[in-house]
Amino acid sequence: MLLKITFLGTSGTVPSVERNPSAILIQYESQRILFDCGEGTQRQMMVAKTGFRNLNAIFITHLHTDHFIGLFGLLETMSLNERKDKLTIYSPKARFLASLFKAFGYNNLGYPIEVVELKDGDVVNFGNFRVVAFKTNHIVPSLGYAFIEKDRPGKFYRDKAEALGIPPGPLYSKLVKGESVEVNGRIITPEMVVGSPRPGRKIVYTGDTRPTDKTLEIAKNADVLIHDASFTSDLQDWAEETKHSTAREAAEIAKKAGVLQLVLTHISARYSKDPSPLLREAKEVFENTVIAKDFMTMEVKYRD
Repeated sequence: MLLKITFLGTSGTVPSVERNPSAILIQYESQRILFDCGEGTQRQMMVAKTGFRNLNAIFITHLHTDHFIGLFGLLETMSLNERKDKLTIYSPKARFLASLFKAFGYNNLGYPIEVVELKDGDVVNFGNFRVVAFKTNHIVPSLGYAFIEKDRPGKFYRDKAEALGIPPGPLYSKLVKGESVEVNGRIITPEMVVGSPRPGRKIVYTGDTRPTDKTLEIAKNADVLIHDASFTSDLQDWAEETKHSTAREAAEIAKKAGVLQLVLTHISARYSKDPSPLLREAKEVFENTVIAKDFMTMEVKYRD
């Protein structure tokens, strides 16, 4: 199953020539989920050729304009493209966002829009994966989101099946699905030929935040942690005052959580031309770190 991350905007509060405001698209097979929608996100989607038609939902981390103002142009563009399917937008302080849509006349775009408020621990199910909201620590009400794929069936051991006299074919499929089968009067249970369930993939996106225990908890063993890393540690006081994280702090969370890959984002304009100080600082703590850049893509593979 294809699972791909496209970084559409990776700047801090102020955009730069190199970086657009925050937006991340996750594609899971034909489904597309957008996380944050800063100014110009629709253009970034055009350049990245992600398309608009299969956009299933949008999750906003908080209502600072560099994280949601791009919604207005994107919604209008989808209306001009004759979208008919309902679009759900999830956000903290959702009533405020809904009131803005009403004020701009977005209740009559030609397709239904639903704005849903989320809080810490809320879960939105999408069939084979779910998105879990978790509380973060910013200067306004804010959430991070974890994309969590369902567990996969355990590995099927064909040699064990053959040793038990199970003929290849439909019986193999039933066992993988967790059903017992009968062969020559003997009941074969899945545990006899199928290993333990294998965890699905997990991507965690913090939005703007100080390091938190909540992030550490939900990022445990994640495949990818996308973490605010606005500053280097020489600006620790400023990071604390503005409720952002340093690159070192993001790396410490990644190390403690045992993630496979750390991606630093929300890069302050002061590092726009040369983000290497952020990368050096993070790698001192957690080696498998990269800095996100606009239009960077990352395919998340299964671990086995």
